Amino acid sequence: MTGGVEEQIDQWRGFVRRRTAISAPDVEEMEDHLREQIADLEASGLDAEEAFLVAVKRMGDLDAVSREFAREHSERLWKQLVLVPEDDDGGAGGLARWRELGVLLAFALGAGLAVKLLFTAVDGEIAQVRNLAFVVLPFLAGWFAWRCRTSWRVCAVVAALAVLPFLAVNLYPFQGTTEPFPEPGMTGVLAFTHAPVLLWLLAGVLYTGGDRRSHDRRMDFVRFTGELAMYLALIMLGSMVLLGLTAGVLALAGVDLEPFMEDWLLPFGGPGALLVAAWLVEAKKGVVENIAPVLTRVFTPLAFLMLVADLVVLLVNGPLTTVDRELLILMDAVLVLVLFLLLYSISARDPLARPGVFDWLQLALVGAALAVDAVALTAMLTRIAEFGFTANKTAALGLNLVLLVHLVRSAWLLAGFVRGRRPFAQVERWQTAYLPVYAAWAAVVVLVFPPVFGFV
Repeated sequence: MTGGVEEQIDQWRGFVRRRTAISAPDVEEMEDHLREQIADLEASGLDAEEAFLVAVKRMGDLDAVSREFAREHSERLWKQLVLVPEDDDGGAGGLARWRELGVLLAFALGAGLAVKLLFTAVDGEIAQVRNLAFVVLPFLAGWFAWRCRTSWRVCAVVAALAVLPFLAVNLYPFQGTTEPFPEPGMTGVLAFTHAPVLLWLLAGVLYTGGDRRSHDRRMDFVRFTGELAMYLALIMLGSMVLLGLTAGVLALAGVDLEPFMEDWLLPFGGPGALLVAAWLVEAKKGVVENIAPVLTRVFTPLAFLMLVADLVVLLVNGPLTTVDRELLILMDAVLVLVLFLLLYSISARDPLARPGVFDWLQLALVGAALAVDAVALTAMLTRIAEFGFTANKTAALGLNLVLLVHLVRSAWLLAGFVRGRRPFAQVERWQTAYLPVYAAWAAVVVLVFPPVFGFV
């Protein structure tokens, strides 16, 4: 088989694996059947790609296959709702899952101890906050590396790269204000806010097992990021409710819970929630994935309406030179939010499905984001021409240019897909191929901006 067909089979395999009721051995059996079909069709005179399409068609609708498996093996679905399901054979499978949970809890405990040490040994809230990501994310990245069996060489390279922003954030002589409260200058703020982004994308390298060329693994990381945010939000909201009720009850009994929360609960609870949420995403991947398409279909039209409203505000707010700086910053935040929604929508979509109404709506969303980005870029360039460059303006301008390239190419590929001129795989691959650009830009802001702008 040609490389193109192998790539299509990989995409098909990834789609089937996401079906809730189909286990790994079933996927292998279905793949063997698919390959046999392709071989028979090629022997009858079809080329490789035609044989693949016909074979997939003969395999039938995969959602129907999933439902059939669910009816015949419904116990699998129930077992997936158990945190650590029992092994039917009493063999090593159950022990492996318990071991994975134990390793995760060990990493969570380590992260909590690191945060506790940070709050104890480092003076100043600013110093503590700017180093928080550096003491928590290494433990999550370590769990990624352990779970994905990432090689030591890749781990060493990622660790060496992560040291650079750590040194920059802590050793650069940032200048700022000291009265009434010590605050870093703009280059310091930019470095502190972009360093976690860079660290998260470096952790993604470990999540992919070091396979930096695998678009499927990169998209898995995008999907993981979105689902992690959902799980973490639910855990944090539930914890807040429980803590509020507990604090209220104890207050009536004359017990003050606040010292315990500050000294122990927050240092261990925050990192613990992050790692437990990550474990839940991986453990319940097949179940949670059903939520993703629903969320994207709810928020995509809402995001489109929000972008249209933002565009109207920008256009009627008078000359672009009078557009408020805070408004431009908010527009950047909105565009980043739309980007996350686009990535998550693409990661949740069935790559083999035909174009539909929702794909046209996504194209409209990207088009509206492009219009907002173009107006915001024009306003930024106008302000820079009038008032000159600053670290904040340059960072905003650079981010908008990075987003512009991403959105323009996404719009072009989506337009080709909805018109039936290119496969959805090209849209998906562009998203994953462009992720390193955001890491590079974050690295520039953290490492290059401070000395260029005098650490102010």
